Amino acid sequence: MHDRVRWGRTNDVPRRSSRSGVEIVRANVLTRFNALIGSLLVLVLVFGQWQDGLFGLIIVANSAIGVVQELRAKRTLDRLAVLGEAPVRVRRDGAVREVDQREVVLDDLIVLGSGDEITVDGDVVASDGLEVDESLLTGEADAVLKQAGAQVRSGSFVVAGSGAFTAAKVGRDAYAARLVAEASRFSLAHSELMAGINAFLKYVTWLIVPAGILLFATQFAAADNASDAVTGAVAGVVTMVPEGLVLMTSIAFAVGVVRVGRRRCLVQELPAIESLARVDVLCVDKTGTLTETGMDLGEVIVLREDLPAREALASVAASDPDPNATMRAVLAGLDGAEPWPAGGTVPFSSARKWSGAEFDGRGSWVLGAADVLLGADAPARRRAGELGAAGLRVLALARVPDGSLGDPGRLDAAAAEPAALLVLRQRLRPEAAPTLRYFAEQGVSVKVISGDDPVSVGAIARALGLHGADHPVDARGLPADTAAKADVLDENSVFGRVGPRQKQAMVRALRSRGRTVAMTGDGVNDVLALKDADLGVAMGSGSGAARSVAQVVLLDDRFATLPHVVAEGRRVLGNIERVANLFLTKTVYAIILVVLVGLANVRFPFLPRHLTLISSLTIGVPAFFLALAPNTERARPGFVPRVLRFAVPAGIACGGATFAGYYLATEQPPGDFADLSTTASVALFALTLWVLALIARPWNWWRLGLVAAMAAAFAVVLSVPPLRHFFALETGPTRNDAVALAIAVAAAVLLTAALRYLPDLANLWRRRRAVSEGRRRTGDW
Repeated sequence: MHDRVRWGRTNDVPRRSSRSGVEIVRANVLTRFNALIGSLLVLVLVFGQWQDGLFGLIIVANSAIGVVQELRAKRTLDRLAVLGEAPVRVRRDGAVREVDQREVVLDDLIVLGSGDEITVDGDVVASDGLEVDESLLTGEADAVLKQAGAQVRSGSFVVAGSGAFTAAKVGRDAYAARLVAEASRFSLAHSELMAGINAFLKYVTWLIVPAGILLFATQFAAADNASDAVTGAVAGVVTMVPEGLVLMTSIAFAVGVVRVGRRRCLVQELPAIESLARVDVLCVDKTGTLTETGMDLGEVIVLREDLPAREALASVAASDPDPNATMRAVLAGLDGAEPWPAGGTVPFSSARKWSGAEFDGRGSWVLGAADVLLGADAPARRRAGELGAAGLRVLALARVPDGSLGDPGRLDAAAAEPAALLVLRQRLRPEAAPTLRYFAEQGVSVKVISGDDPVSVGAIARALGLHGADHPVDARGLPADTAAKADVLDENSVFGRVGPRQKQAMVRALRSRGRTVAMTGDGVNDVLALKDADLGVAMGSGSGAARSVAQVVLLDDRFATLPHVVAEGRRVLGNIERVANLFLTKTVYAIILVVLVGLANVRFPFLPRHLTLISSLTIGVPAFFLALAPNTERARPGFVPRVLRFAVPAGIACGGATFAGYYLATEQPPGDFADLSTTASVALFALTLWVLALIARPWNWWRLGLVAAMAAAFAVVLSVPPLRHFFALETGPTRNDAVALAIAVAAAVLLTAALRYLPDLANLWRRRRAVSEGRRRTGDW
C-alpha cells in the first residue's frame, strides 16, 4: 500500500467544496466592472485631480470584501464537506476498516452494503444479491444485479445486497471522479436572484455605451477645458455602473452559507438557500425525518404455533450481511435466539418491500411488509392494519414454497403461510412537531411520502399534528396521469407504500403545477426524488448516495434545522431586493442626468468626488448593513419587475429634480461651478436619502438610526472646512440651495404618492381591461 501511495495511485481527487484561493482572487479582481472603473480612474488621474479618483477605492473594496467573505465561506464549506463525506470500508490485513475516500488506493478490496456510494471503479469479486443503481451515470433507474466479475463504476450506489470489489481505477482515472466533487461545488450560478441581477447588468451595459458617448460629446462642447470635460464625463459614467450590486449579493449568499454552517448544515450549492426560501411544498420521508432512524422491537405475535416463527425470524435477520435499522432492531429484540445456517438469500429492496432466505431442511422464509406478503383477505393482514392504525410499524414473517426465492419478482403472496407479525415501535423526533407547525404557519404544504403502510404513516403524522393526516393514501392506487396525480397530491398530505419511482413521479407532478418542491430523505430509495426536486435535503447519517445528490445536507440529522435555513434564505432574498433597489435607483438617475445634460448642452453638475460621497452615504454603507440585517419577509416571485417598479420612478424623481434645481441655479449669478455643483449635491443627497428611508421600511430604531447617521455624516462634511474643501463643496448663496431643496421635497412627495398609488391604479386598469375584453368576446356590450 505504501508503494501505491508513493506512486500516486490513490483516490486523492481534489475536494471542490469551494473555489480555490487563486480562483477566488481572480473571480473577484478580474471583473468587467473593475476593468471599466479602472479605465475611468486612469482617465481621471491623467486629466483631473486625485481627489476625483476616490471612486477607484470601489475596486479595492469590492475585491477585498469579496475575497475575504468567500475565503471565510470556503473554510466553512471545506470543514463541513469533510464531515459530510461518507467513509469507505476496505479490507486490509484481513480486517475491515473505514478509511477516508481519498485514502483508497489501487487494488484495495472495498466492501459494499446497501446505500453505499461507489467512489472508484473496479471489478466485483464477491456478490450476495448485490444490486447497483447506475442512474447517475446512465439515466436508467433500474437496479443492475452485479455478479462476480462484473464492473462497477464510481458515481453509482448500492440499492440492495452486499459484496466486494477490487479498486481498478482511482482518483482522476475513475469514470465519474468529478461527479461528487461537482455536487459539493461552491456556486453562484443558476439562481433566480442572480439571473435577475444579471439581467439588470445586461441592460445597464447596453445603456452605458450610448449614454457615455453622448456625455463625452456634450462635455467637450460645454466644459471650459479638456480636464473638466473628462472628469464630468467620468462622473456620469461611473454613477451608471451598479458596481456594488453583485458584491453585496455574493456577500449575502456567502454569509448565509456560513450562518447555516454553524448549525451543522452543509450547503453544497450556494443558491440552495434561495431555493429553500421559495419552497411552497416540502416532501418529507417519515423514517429519518419525522422519526429517528432507530426503532425497537415491541412484540412478536405468533400466528401459528406449529411453525418455528421465532427461530425463523432470528435466522432471516441474521442472514443479512448488511442489516438495516429494521433488521438490527429484530436482532436486538431476539437476543439469544440461535439462527439457522442460511443457504441462498434475497436482500431487502425498497421496491420489493421484503427480504428472505432459504434454510436447508427448514424451508424458505420471507420478512417484509404485511400488505405485500399477506393476502388481501387474510385475518393476519386485518390485524396488521389495526396495529398500523395506532402508529406502529408492522412486518410479517411468512414461509413460502421452496424455490420461490429463485425469482424474487414472481413471489406469490397467496402461497405464503403467515407465521408471525412483528410490531416495531418508532421513535418520534422531538423537534418534528414544532417544525411542522412552523411550515404550516409559513404557508408551506408538507407531504409525508413513505414506503411504509399508509395507515401507520398517517397515525404518526396525526400524532405530530400534520394537517390532512386523517386521510392517508396508498400510493399504489395513484393514477398514472400526471395531472390526475397532481390533483390527488394537492388534496392529501400523507402517502404510504410509495416506491422510489413513485416518489420521483410525485415530485414531478407537483412541479408540473408550478410548485417549488423540496424533498428530504436519507435512503437509497429517496435518491431519484432528491435529484428531481427543486431542492434535495439529505440527512447526514443517511446513505452516501442520498448525500451526494442533495443540495443541502443536515449533518446532525436535525429536521429542526430546516426552519433556520428557510429563514436565512428569506433574509438573503429580502435584503438583496432592498440593495438592488438602491443600486438600480442610482443607475436610473445617472442615466436621466446624462440625457438631460446632453439635451440642455450644459456641463455635468458633479465631479466624481461629489457622487462618491453621495453614493457612499446613501448606497454603499447602508447597503452593507441592509444586506446582512434580519429579514423575515416571505419569498415572492417577480424579483425583476418589482425592483424596476421601484427603481425607475425613484431614479426619474432623483435625476429630474436634481437637474431642475441645478438648471435653475445656472440661470442665477454668479454661476460659479463649485456653487452650482454644491446645489445639485444637496438636492441629490436629500432625495436619495429619502429613497433610502423608503427602502428601509418597515422602520425600526436601527434603520431610522442608519438614515439619521448618513444625514449627520453629510452635515459634518458640509460644516467641516477641510472636508468641505476636499469634496469641492461650497457654502455660498443659500437661495439656490433652498430652491433645489424645495424641488427635492416636492419630488419626494410625488415619488411617495406614486409608489403608493400607481400599483393600485395599474391593477384597476388591468381589471377593467380584462372585463372589457371578456365583454367583447361574449358580445355583451
